[in-house]
Amino acid sequence: MAAPLRRRALVSLQRFVHNHRCFSSSVVNHKGLVVGTFKAAGKDSLPELTPAAQHYDRVSEGRLTRDLKVASRDLKKGKSRILYNSGCEYERIAVVCLGPRGVGYNPQEELEEGRENIRSAVSVGARQLRDVGEIDIVLDPCGDPEAAAEGCMLSLFAYDELKEKKKQKPHVKTGCYTDHCPGESQKIEERWQRGRVQAESQNLGRMLMEMPANKLTPLIFSQIVTERLSSHGVTVKVRDQEWMESEKMGAFLSVTRGSDEPPMFVELEYIGGEADSPLLALVGKGVTFDSGGISLKPGANMDAMRGDMGGAACVVGAMSAIARLNLPVNIRGFIPLCENMPSGKATRPGDVVTARNGKTIQVDNTDAEGRLLLADALSYAETFNPFLILDMATLTGAIDVALGSAVTGVYTNSSSMWSHLHQAGQLTGDRMWRMPLFNHYTKQVTESQLADVNNIGKGGRSGGSCTAAAFLKEFVTNENWLHLDIAGVMMNKDEVPYLGKGMTGRPIRTIVEFARRVKKSPS
Repeated sequence: MAAPLRRRALVSLQRFVHNHRCFSSSVVNHKGLVVGTFKAAGKDSLPELTPAAQHYDRVSEGRLTRDLKVASRDLKKGKSRILYNSGCEYERIAVVCLGPRGVGYNPQEELEEGRENIRSAVSVGARQLRDVGEIDIVLDPCGDPEAAAEGCMLSLFAYDELKEKKKQKPHVKTGCYTDHCPGESQKIEERWQRGRVQAESQNLGRMLMEMPANKLTPLIFSQIVTERLSSHGVTVKVRDQEWMESEKMGAFLSVTRGSDEPPMFVELEYIGGEADSPLLALVGKGVTFDSGGISLKPGANMDAMRGDMGGAACVVGAMSAIARLNLPVNIRGFIPLCENMPSGKATRPGDVVTARNGKTIQVDNTDAEGRLLLADALSYAETFNPFLILDMATLTGAIDVALGSAVTGVYTNSSSMWSHLHQAGQLTGDRMWRMPLFNHYTKQVTESQLADVNNIGKGGRSGGSCTAAAFLKEFVTNENWLHLDIAGVMMNKDEVPYLGKGMTGRPIRTIVEFARRVKKSPS
């Protein structure tokens, strides 16, 4: 009896070693893997594995398939399952569902749905692996390495540096799984790195938007921008109040009067194209805290107004990505920075100020201050004769009421530029929606009692985002102008699964893709 018992024990031990042969090293490494699956064809069918998942199933001798027979029940699009000890190299594997195979452009949604499915699914797997302790994660490219990298890096972002160490999320090392296609690994890595850079640049914008106003004054903002962008070949110039006065930026300066923090004006320049290539100008509203001024905002949720420099953050993020990716374009950025605060020196409702272009403005609401910054910044940007001017601002609550967080509201005088921007948003998943720029709204802001224009117009709350755009139009002569009202997409609750809760940095990736497309086809 002893010999058969020993043989059975030996067989059991061999099976254990075979199934768990790298268990101890995996525990030490805390290494995880995210693999993709497509929706099962039938109720009793297993989900279809991506090529990367198929490869890993082979090297694990079918362990992945065996585990999925138990774990894949009711695995729906955008959801995941964590498998433990499913192979020799990885301690845990997150199996994510990408939805049906072959999904492409959805005309109803105006979205490359397959790419968005990848971002969403990969983000869930990466976040779950981090939450169970993995600090080294390798990800299935799922057929689109750029989208997979974006979903991963965006989902792992956390602004928690002001919390005690034990409450901070751990840093996670990430990489792309390429073992299944060694002949194409370099190409896949290049696309992965492009997605990583674009996501990291959006995360830079998110960080700036999340920072408390006492930690991100106009001066500190300019210092961070100088530090972050100069190393990537972007020239940074920081202008002070004396320079603004010399430029006669009366509209911008009127907003700064109530604060003790000195205003700044940051200029950015990236030359990636030929010397005679068309110049693109990006302008971003940079109100580092908006109390409303004398027209004081309600106290509820006023803390979110630390993110009222979202337009400025998006300019910084976009230029960071463009420079890091060495895109062959020439771009200048213009960022007016200040606080909007009440005090005895603050601008009063009914005051009249003179903008850089000579037009007078009746300021009937000091909480409609962003358009005053942009008026002078747009006027100054035009002195460089750009081919195109695109401005971004968390400008009006009205755009949030109109569109919510689904899309960015866009006002433009150029249908060709709108087409490029629209298509860029469809590809990145950060969509755009064109809004009207009719004379109907222009009349409401130009029929002013005391000045050339009124900063809120006679229409009151009706069409508030439209009248704000009409106001800006009075300070632009460029034939390719786009104004993006990003107030509705400033924050995320749970609408975009790969962004998590908080400031979004939208639409940085769309602006990067837009610049890429305009370079290829400027008309």
